[in-house]
Amino acid sequence: MGGNSPCASCKLLRRRCTKDCTFAPYFPSDEPQKFAIVHKVFGASNVSKMLQELPIHQRADAVSSLVYEANARVRDPVYGCVGAISYLQNQVSELQMQLAVAQAEILCIQMQHEPVINPSPEIISPDQKSYYLQDDLSQYLNFGNSGNVIHDSLKRESIYGYGHDMVS
Repeated sequence: MGGNSPCASCKLLRRRCTKDCTFAPYFPSDEPQKFAIVHKVFGASNVSKMLQELPIHQRADAVSSLVYEANARVRDPVYGCVGAISYLQNQVSELQMQLAVAQAEILCIQMQHEPVINPSPEIISPDQKSYYLQDDLSQYLNFGNSGNVIHDSLKRESIYGYGHDMVS
């Protein structure tokens, strides 16, 4: 920065901020926590090396990624942002399963409201038609009570704590 106020990195590292400071454009003095967390996780020397190896137009995105990963590492030291991604992928899988169950239920309801056409209706008496219609439907729609699947998955979510927000 070189002016009156040193950048957040130079302030934290207690050094003089020069006009060609690598950190100054990305770690302004009014956001000290941004550099502090990146420094804590990656170290100032490593961050400096990474930034110097990148073209100038990519550095802002790199700093944004470093800040995101550093925050994720502080929250979850073992998995970092991979833990958050894994959690979200599991949520997507569960929701896809619930969507498939709901779509199957819709199909069942639609099929129950549509009459089944038998190949030779003139041979079957009117009393037998309702029996065959019910028999055909139960053969094709024998899913059991698929509503229990949704309720069971909701119970599992509350038991295992999936409903809690793991990503801040």
